[in-house]
Amino acid sequence: MEKDSHARDICLLCGEKLPGKALLEFEGMPASAQNIPAAKDLEGERGIPLRLYQCACCGLVQFDCQPVDYYRDVIRAGGYSTTMAELRRRQYRHLIETYHLEGKKILEAGCGQGEFLAVLKEFPVKAVGVEHKKGLVEAAAAKGLEVSQGFAETADTLLGGKGPYDAFLSFNFLEHQPRPGVMLECIRNNLAEGGVGLITVPSLEYIVEHGSYYEFLRDHIAYYRFETLRKLAELHGFAVLEEELVNRDTCAVILRKVEKGREESIKKAWIRDGEIRKEDFSALAASQVQIGKEMEKLACSLKEKGETLALWGASHQGFTLAATTCLGEAAEYMIDSAPFKQGRFAPASHLPIVPPDYFHQHPVEQIVIVAPGYTKEIAGIIRSRFGERVRILAMRSDHLEEVR
Repeated sequence: MEKDSHARDICLLCGEKLPGKALLEFEGMPASAQNIPAAKDLEGERGIPLRLYQCACCGLVQFDCQPVDYYRDVIRAGGYSTTMAELRRRQYRHLIETYHLEGKKILEAGCGQGEFLAVLKEFPVKAVGVEHKKGLVEAAAAKGLEVSQGFAETADTLLGGKGPYDAFLSFNFLEHQPRPGVMLECIRNNLAEGGVGLITVPSLEYIVEHGSYYEFLRDHIAYYRFETLRKLAELHGFAVLEEELVNRDTCAVILRKVEKGREESIKKAWIRDGEIRKEDFSALAASQVQIGKEMEKLACSLKEKGETLALWGASHQGFTLAATTCLGEAAEYMIDSAPFKQGRFAPASHLPIVPPDYFHQHPVEQIVIVAPGYTKEIAGIIRSRFGERVRILAMRSDHLEEVR
C-alpha cells in the first residue's frame, strides 16, 4: 500500500516516532462514518486504504491518517437507543453516589445535541454541556439543556464558562482526537481540585478477542486498551480509580485529578519496565478472511432460494462490512432509526439508508443486524413490526448467527 504524503508518523499518545511497518492494512474502507453521502455525492465517493500501527514506546494502536474534518463534533446516533440510555443511568448513579456528587456541577465535554445530558438531568446535579458544532448546540438548547459552544482546543481553553466543575463526562470522543493529551489537559484545568471524571472509549480488547475487524474505522484514529488509556491519563494529571468493560465492547474508566509534574519519569518507566504489550493481529487478519467467506456463503444461499436481504444498522460496523464484503452487493438496502441518516447512502458501498417502515413497501426475507451493541433491541423491533416470517441474522464476533 502506497504511503500517503499527508500521513502522520508521530504517536498520538507519547509523541514518539511510529514504526516503519504497519500491523494491518485495509483496502476499500469507508472514508467517514458521519459524512454520509447524499445521491449527489456518489459519483466521486469511494473507499480508502487505512494503515494501523502500534507505538513501540507506549503501546498505543493507531491509524497514521489525519482525523476526519468533524472530529471536534459529537454526532451520536446511539442517543436514539433505550439500551444506551439505561447504561448511562447506571453509570451516572454509580458516579454520583460513589463520589458524593449530589448538588455538584458536572460537565459533559462533547455532548452532541444533549442525548446523554438529558438523562443526567434526572439526577440531583447541575448538568452542563459543551459542544463544538453550532447546530447541535442549538438543538440541545431547544430541549431546555444548558449547553454552550466550545471545544478543548488548547490546554487553557475555558469550557462552558461555568467552571470549575466537580466532575466531567466524555463518551466515545477521545478516540477521535489527534491531540488527546491536550483535550485531557484542558478538561483537567477546568476541574476543581480532586475533581473526578468518567471516560469511555471503544475497547481494543474486544476487537482483538472477537476478531471484529469491522470495528476499525477512519473516524477512530486511536484504539485503546485499559493500559494505554491509563498511560494517557497519568501523563496528563489524572489517576485511574476504576476500570470497567461495559456493553461488551467499551472501556470505561473513572479518573481523579491529581498533582502534575511526573510526566517524563512516567514515560521513562514505560520503556524501562518493558510494559508494552506487543499486539499480534494475525488472528484478526484471518477473521477478516473468514467473515468474507461467510458473507459469500450467505449471498449464494440467497441466490439459490430467490430471497432478498436487508441490513439493519447504518453504523460504522455496518458501513465497513458492506464496503469490504459482498454484503454491499447482496443487500437491497440498509435500515436505520436515526432520521439524519435516512435518505442517504452507506459510504463506499452506496447502499441506500432507509427508515424501518420502508420494509412494508419493500419487504425482504432476511435481515442481518450489523450494529452489535444493539442486537437484542433491534431484533425485538423486527419481530414486533415485521412479524415472525423474517429470518434475522446478527454479527457475533467473527461469524453470523441466527436470532430466534
